[in-house]
Amino acid sequence: MRIRTLVALAVVFAAGTLVAQEPKKVPKDSVRVSIPGCVKGYVFTVGRRTPDQPGTSDLPEGTHLRMNGPKKLMSEIGARKGSMVEITGLMKKDDVPEGISLGGGVRMTPGSRRGGSVNSSPLGSQIPIDVEGWRPAMGSCPS
Repeated sequence: MRIRTLVALAVVFAAGTLVAQEPKKVPKDSVRVSIPGCVKGYVFTVGRRTPDQPGTSDLPEGTHLRMNGPKKLMSEIGARKGSMVEITGLMKKDDVPEGISLGGGVRMTPGSRRGGSVNSSPLGSQIPIDVEGWRPAMGSCPS
């Protein structure tokens, strides 16, 4: 009887952790991205994508993102200062560039957006990202 109780508790616990690991639903105006780069404080600088770790976004190298997330997660990422990491998180669709990168800072886009607004954020050119997770990435950050 005791073994059955332990097995039942283990099954319930395992099922609870599987449910807790499901990714958060993506809002209609957002997109989930994975981006390699470097961290300095709450600023993430997009790094060069390598063939083995391409990421899921076409943000140009050197783009600065303002990371938002739980304090524990942010301190884990901050401890990796000087090392390449890949962050995964949610960004507004309007902040992710559309079109095809032709290289040399040239991008071909489908056309201008209607109803767009000028970024008047006090953060300047930093695009916000709600960080959900991270993992180490290959490479090193410039010092």
